[in-house]
Amino acid sequence: MKVLIPSALHSYTGGARTEAQGATLAEALIDLDRRHPGIRFRMIDEHDRVRRHIRIFSGGQQIFDLTHPLPPDEELIIVQALSGG
Repeated sequence: MKVLIPSALHSYTGGARTEAQGATLAEALIDLDRRHPGIRFRMIDEHDRVRRHIRIFSGGQQIFDLTHPLPPDEELIIVQALSGG
């Protein structure tokens, strides 16, 4: 599946788009980390939860659960929240 990466994580992937495979969000993120080591930890915390500043979308809906099934032809969109003052 195609994966859209936020600019803050381009240092891992080398750009805004990459590929991953997996039947669930967890599997896709593991494959993404295999291809781009270290990127999963920037999105998923030590308790296997999506970090508070990360939003992950598939099929136009936000995904919270790592067991969420993903169709192979779906695009996964990862968004990083911005903050500051």
